[in-house]
Amino acid sequence: MDLGLRNKRALVLAGTSGLGRATAQALANDGARVIINSRSAERAEDVAAQIAQAAGATEGFVRGLGGDVTQRADLERLVPAAVEALGGLDLVVINAGGPKAGGFEELSDEDWLGAFELTLMSAVRTVRLALPHLRAAGGGSVVAIGSSSIRQAVPGLTLSNSVRPGVNALFRELATTFGPEGIRFNMLSPGRIVTPRLDALDEKRAAQDGTTVEAVRAGTARTIPLGRLGRAEEFGRVAAFLLSDAASYLTGQSLLVDGGLITAI
Repeated sequence: MDLGLRNKRALVLAGTSGLGRATAQALANDGARVIINSRSAERAEDVAAQIAQAAGATEGFVRGLGGDVTQRADLERLVPAAVEALGGLDLVVINAGGPKAGGFEELSDEDWLGAFELTLMSAVRTVRLALPHLRAAGGGSVVAIGSSSIRQAVPGLTLSNSVRPGVNALFRELATTFGPEGIRFNMLSPGRIVTPRLDALDEKRAAQDGTTVEAVRAGTARTIPLGRLGRAEEFGRVAAFLLSDAASYLTGQSLLVDGGLITAI
């Protein structure tokens, strides 16, 4: 299937690792021109070169920019820089590292405020900055990378359980508001997909339970109908589809890539 991504102009936030990187790779593989970002400009440039090489892309098709998505000033610099480099903007992937892990009684006010800036306000600010350019392009597609916690609370992830549903609700409203202008908004959330974030969470759980990461994951796999954890590239391919013209009549949706793990509606 031709996804209609060739020469589309995409900005992928936090695109140097995990699900963001997998999404950027899938877009580049299908011919999109991609800007990824990281707090470190050097890391962003290095990973961009790796993505381009893996995709067989010509020079300049994948580029990296520095910027911290929790900082308004960085986003106000990053989005225009991406637009200038790409010559416009068609696709945006809202992504950031996961909020601090921990149960309710472990979290301070500073932790809550940090999660608010990292997860919700980074989405609000990026959409605000991208909208004029998506309008100028005659429409576009925005996908927020979320978490299965928007459907079912994950033990020990109180911040994610609380803040990510706000992004989901925001995107449902934006889909209604900007649908008449041809701008689509969807949320895509992982279940248990192997990424550096999952590595850290499973290592913490293994230490608490006095077991190994392998044992933790074997137990998790038994709860997943497909019988295994997911791979980042599997998520990336779904994200690329959701961003693409092949999903042109799909907006305001919240989808899971979880092997059937979450059954809550």
